[in-house]
Amino acid sequence: MDERLRFVAKLLDGESMTAEMYSASPRIYRGLPELTYPLHDRDVLVTACGRICTHRKRINISTVLAGQRVGIKEVDEDIWIVSFMQYDLGYIDLEQKTLQPLDNPFGTRLSPMS
Repeated sequence: MDERLRFVAKLLDGESMTAEMYSASPRIYRGLPELTYPLHDRDVLVTACGRICTHRKRINISTVLAGQRVGIKEVDEDIWIVSFMQYDLGYIDLEQKTLQPLDNPFGTRLSPMS
């Protein structure tokens, strides 16, 4: 029986989850590399509240990206594309101060349980 099944069996038998059931990962997490966007007009830091500040405007992006750099590139007058790493997230309209997200930039994923 593999470890996952033993874990579930213990839970079903009423055993509580204790610290001895867990172990630290042997891999060290070093975070993301320094992100740069050489093909974009500029890169901006997403604030703790999930906004970017550009051209004296504050535009909500996502708190998920707080503390990360995103690239922005003007594609039309006052229309900018926002990218994180190699993914285009959506367009911002400086006049409306909104992000119009693209379809899921990460693609669809099938659950291994399906």
